[in-house]
Amino acid sequence: MDKVVHFEIPYDDKERVQGFYEKVFDWKFQDMPEMNYLTARSGEVDEDFMMKEKGVINGGMYKRDEKSAKSPVIVISVNSIDEKIVQIKNSGGKVFREKIQVGDMGFYAQVEDSEGNIIGIWEDVKKE
Repeated sequence: MDKVVHFEIPYDDKERVQGFYEKVFDWKFQDMPEMNYLTARSGEVDEDFMMKEKGVINGGMYKRDEKSAKSPVIVISVNSIDEKIVQIKNSGGKVFREKIQVGDMGFYAQVEDSEGNIIGIWEDVKKE
């Protein structure tokens, strides 16, 4: 079973959205300007940035543009993005944002489900 492992929230104003989630939910942020991305911690992490509490996920925020999802996105971990995209297309979905590599961590794509919702799919880089 594939699991929800991350969330993403688009924004128009980085400082405003960061201030909102810090003030309202006490989330912590790390700016990644090279990626135009804010990592968002909704729970405490250990020294390896792994969640200390079971069932809690962290996420991120990105600048909204004409190519991005307009509402929050859940991200689901899969064994193979390429295989999952075939399944998605065969089940009435389509690719919204093509697969990209994210550093040495993994691969990411956004797809549209059969109802028009945008979801993210994530594949960890296989460690040797």
